[in-house]
Amino acid sequence: MSNLSQNMNGLTTLDIIAFQLGEQTFCIETTSVREIRGWAASTPLPHASPELLGIINLRGMVIPTIDLSRKLGMRSGETTERSAIVVVEVSGTPLGLVVDQVTDMLSVTSDQLQPTPSVASSFDRSWCAGIITHISGMICFLDLQAMFASSDALAA
Repeated sequence: MSNLSQNMNGLTTLDIIAFQLGEQTFCIETTSVREIRGWAASTPLPHASPELLGIINLRGMVIPTIDLSRKLGMRSGETTERSAIVVVEVSGTPLGLVVDQVTDMLSVTSDQLQPTPSVASSFDRSWCAGIITHISGMICFLDLQAMFASSDALAA
């Protein structure tokens, strides 16, 4: 599943897409990304969980859209012209992840990926595969498989 490769220095590299949620930067592997779309309103579903915004029609396929800020326990931001829907595939199921803006596509080396620090017990470390140290700051590397392992969004 991982798109790790080795560079000339013997370090493994990882291709990621970085995006903003509020003031924080997160990233995911490019191998899980199917496409990046501009913001489009979702059709709400009755009695859906708060992070499930609704569904969109993607070339004839109905896919759930997830407010990634809410999924991560953060305050949901206002959608703007920079908001995007990152369409990913998790366990064979397409999902639309609503983000404030996509900021970069990067190749990072293994020495830039640090383990997630142990912090308060309320923090679910399984969702964060590590922290990437980058010139622009620290980026939380999200593990989509862990985030949506038992999610109702995959059943939508």
